[in-house]
Amino acid sequence: MSLQKFVPTPKFEDYKETFQDFFKMTRRDDGVLLVEAHTLGGPIQLSVENHRALGQMLKVIGADPENEILILTGSGEEFMMDSDPDGFALEEEDMEYWAYEYAYKDGRINVSSLINDLEIPTIGIMNGPGFHSEIVLMCDISLAADDATIFDLHYDIGSCPADGIHNCFQELLGVKRAAYALLTGQAITPQQALEWGMVNEVLPRDQLIARAYKIADHIMTQPRTTRRLTTQIVRRPWKQRIVNDLDGGFGIQMFGHVAKKKAIHTRKGIASVVDYVRKGRPNNFD
Repeated sequence: MSLQKFVPTPKFEDYKETFQDFFKMTRRDDGVLLVEAHTLGGPIQLSVENHRALGQMLKVIGADPENEILILTGSGEEFMMDSDPDGFALEEEDMEYWAYEYAYKDGRINVSSLINDLEIPTIGIMNGPGFHSEIVLMCDISLAADDATIFDLHYDIGSCPADGIHNCFQELLGVKRAAYALLTGQAITPQQALEWGMVNEVLPRDQLIARAYKIADHIMTQPRTTRRLTTQIVRRPWKQRIVNDLDGGFGIQMFGHVAKKKAIHTRKGIASVVDYVRKGRPNNFD
């Protein structure tokens, strides 16, 4: 008998409660886990706090061997189109500290954890229009609502689009389309996203979760080891992107963040950019 015992792994009922203010979690008996990100039960409002919670959550569910597939989505009719009114007060109080803690460390952990810390297949659902779409578009399979406009707002709020969204857009769109989208804030329609290979399917919002479960049921037909090893094969391009580009991109963004010497992700600043999406305009300057 071994002289030491295994360190206990996380238990679903424990971390389900720990993360309840940020994520609603439901797990079937077969280990298919549905995680719905939210702010007060509604669409995600970006903040320093929920930005950090994402990476923490991904690491924990990746450490639980009872999880077999992750379905990750937002809540309500939008994915992320707003900022918590006081969600960046900490950043404003101490820019240099939080530029590293929030913009660099937490952000790198978020994207890297999705790709490297999860041994299980992932299905991302873009449940409505929004930014920071990389967290669902970089899942192994991605579904989108039929009104889920995809866009990046970093450049238009004075930030460098280098926190993982650059990896995402360049891998899925190619160099030229990614450059246009990142520099212009292009509003990519769900139909364009499907045609260009950003998502696998476009469906009415009320059918998305049921469809994700249907896909999960098919994935679950094969043995556990087969599922997990296949995941490592299909995820290899993302791993290469992360090794080659993620840290450098974040370093560039952090430098620009500090050089600006003021909070960037403010509610007012974000609202000025997302307004053109809500009005159906293809670019922020049109």
